[in-house]
Amino acid sequence: MKILLNAIYLAAFILNSPTINAQLIPFTEKVYNDWIEMRIGNGDPVYWSSHGEVYTYPDGEMIARMVGVDMGIKIEVTPDSILQTSRKIFIYTDPETGKILTEYNDVEVSHIQYPYQLISYVRDDNRLRTWVVQGKGDDIRVIGPGTQITARKLGKSIFYSAPLFLNLDTPRGKYQAFENYDFTYNPSGQEVQDKYQISWMRYGDLPRFAGKGKAITHLISHRVNTFEDLDPELINYIHTKAPLWKKPPMSLDEIHSLQSEK
Repeated sequence: MKILLNAIYLAAFILNSPTINAQLIPFTEKVYNDWIEMRIGNGDPVYWSSHGEVYTYPDGEMIARMVGVDMGIKIEVTPDSILQTSRKIFIYTDPETGKILTEYNDVEVSHIQYPYQLISYVRDDNRLRTWVVQGKGDDIRVIGPGTQITARKLGKSIFYSAPLFLNLDTPRGKYQAFENYDFTYNPSGQEVQDKYQISWMRYGDLPRFAGKGKAITHLISHRVNTFEDLDPELINYIHTKAPLWKKPPMSLDEIHSLQSEK
C-alpha cells in the first residue's frame, strides 16, 4: 500500500509540475551572434577558466585534477563568418594536495599546451559550420567542416552542444577520442561568469604519463574578465614556466609564425 501511495504522489507531482522541454532551434542571426559573443566576445581577449578531473575507465579512479585556460580573440571576416585565434593550457595537479604534478609513478608529466588554434565559424542556411586548424611544419591539421553543433533553448537559457568525434593519423600514431562541449548561455546572468559557462567531457586514451588504458576527463569552465581572474596557481605557472600563455595570439601573422616553427 505504501508503494502504491508513493507512486500516486509521484504521478500527481509530475502532472502538476510545469513542463520545460529542450527545444532545438536554428542558428538564426541572433542565435549565431549570441554564440559568437559568448564564445569569443567583441574583440578584446576572452579567457575561459577551467577546473576538472581525470579518471581511469572503467574503474573510475581519479588520477589527477586539472586547471587551465582557453583564451582567444575574434577576427570578423563577414557578418556570418568569424575567425577565432586561440591558445590553451591545462595543467595536471595532485588529487589530494592540489600541487602541480611533475611526475607520476616516476614518469615525467607533460601538461597540455596548444600554442595556437585557429577556428572558423560560418553561419550557413541556419546552421553553424566550424573548422579548426592546429599544428606546425609538416604536421598542420585541419579538423572539419564540423556541422554537428546544435542550439537548444531550455527555459531562458540556450545550450550550444558541440560533439567531436576524432579519428586522426598523427606522427605518434592513431589518435581516437570522443569529446563533447556544452556551452550554456544564461542571458539573465549579471556577471560574465554566471552568463557564460561550459561543461566538457572526453573519452580517450589516458595521458601518456599514466600508461596505457582509457580515461574520462571532465572540465567545467566559466568566462572571466581578465587574465588576473584566473586560478592563482595557474597564473604563477604561466608566469614562471609558460609565458606565451599570458595572452592569446593577437594576429594571423603570429599564428603563421607559430606554424612555421620547426
